[in-house]
Amino acid sequence: MKFTRKASANWKGTGKEGKGTVSTESTTLSQTQVSYKSRFEEGVGTNPEELVAAAHSSCFTMQLSFLLNEEGYTADNLDTDAKITFEDGAITKIHLELEGQVPEIAEDEFKKIAEKAKEVCPISKLLDTEITLSASLSLV
Repeated sequence: MKFTRKASANWKGTGKEGKGTVSTESTTLSQTQVSYKSRFEEGVGTNPEELVAAAHSSCFTMQLSFLLNEEGYTADNLDTDAKITFEDGAITKIHLELEGQVPEIAEDEFKKIAEKAKEVCPISKLLDTEITLSASLSLV
């Protein structure tokens, strides 16, 4: 399978006082505000690190679902938070925190499959940083 996806960004002004937008081909993001404040402080809009976290958490969670299916399991629910650490001008770490509800799976099997998903997820493979994972099952 091969496909191409597209997103675009626009920026006007200086790095600190300027402002910009980001849009995606799907229009889920359409002229969504980005700014110094939304990236480095608490402003309205999104930022690159938040978008990477969204991409990573969704890619990993979908990959995990496929791997669980390959092993004969179907998740009732999978929730993943991706927490990005930005320091000294670089993303230095991403921590994936997973909680799942998967009938009839042992916790060690769940964790093993989740680790594999972390390794083979296309976004994990793209990122050049430390990626850690915490995984737990909730009782259904």
